[in-house]
Amino acid sequence: MNDEIRGFLVEAGTPGLHITPIQRKFSYRTSPTSLLILKDCTIPEENLLPGTKGLKSVLSCLNYARFGVACSALGSAIACYEAAEIFARKREVFEKPIASYQLVQEKLVEMVLEITKAQLLTYHLGRLLDQHEARPAQISMAKLNSVREAMKAARVARDILGARGILADQHVIRHLCDLEVMSTLEGTENIHTFIIGQDLTGISAFH
Repeated sequence: MNDEIRGFLVEAGTPGLHITPIQRKFSYRTSPTSLLILKDCTIPEENLLPGTKGLKSVLSCLNYARFGVACSALGSAIACYEAAEIFARKREVFEKPIASYQLVQEKLVEMVLEITKAQLLTYHLGRLLDQHEARPAQISMAKLNSVREAMKAARVARDILGARGILADQHVIRHLCDLEVMSTLEGTENIHTFIIGQDLTGISAFH
């Protein structure tokens, strides 16, 4: 009996496949998400995906998915910074734009510093992926860092915008809600911490 893990294409409408859309989401609302249940599904042999043996194919897809999340989070961080910077230039308090105040400038500078570091990290990782030289721990580092710093940037941007930060027309709160999902997508912060920790020490903390 061959108990090797293989990949199959399961067509919609296959007997035993139950798809239940997940409703009332506060994040990723434009992305359809469903609960999939496969029970006693019979899949024809022609639906077998070629070249999918073991977990290698799954993990390969996971690597690129994690890189995609890292880049997506970075995009959200940049969008939040831009919204905060534009608002800070226009919003006046005591007849001066709030961008002229030291605390606001410090917040904007910190956002740009972390965004720039994340850009360099993801850019270098992208080159390694193109060369097929990226290691899982490096991918985990980019995913963990981009999401973590993007969440910080979104919160700082929301703070600079004040009460306007929760309005839909500013998009900052939307990015923050989506980043809450990104923190879980393709592995939580704890999971990526353990992956990096194992790479550094040679000791697994997955227990």
